[in-house]
Amino acid sequence: MVETVALSDLQLTLMRVLWKRQSATTAQVAQEMRALRPIAHTTVATLLTRLEKRGLVAAERQGRELVYSARVSESSVRQSMVSSMLSNLFDGQASALLSHLIRREEIQPADLQRIRDLLASQDTKKSKGTGHD
Repeated sequence: MVETVALSDLQLTLMRVLWKRQSATTAQVAQEMRALRPIAHTTVATLLTRLEKRGLVAAERQGRELVYSARVSESSVRQSMVSSMLSNLFDGQASALLSHLIRREEIQPADLQRIRDLLASQDTKKSKGTGHD
């Protein structure tokens, strides 16, 4: 398990660019981010440097440019951030989070059916005694 990773919205947007592209220069990241929100090239460079210091991205010099790539997967960041939110906001109770989302009508009917299907699938796995926790 990766150490707890907390990213701001801006950092998460930047990481999504790297996850999508695999690797990119500062200019390429800035260009993609500007398509989503106004942001200065220098701000992107600062964000990349800070994420590199945290070990979340790697930088490799190619000629005169630095090319960045993610060192953590999107799924590990998602897992870390959801676990942290669950622990901090819902006392570690997944049912409290799900109840909150349902009460706030933030889960669409089609998503509710997918959740039911996932729960049924988990029940089937457990009843077969797969032994995996």
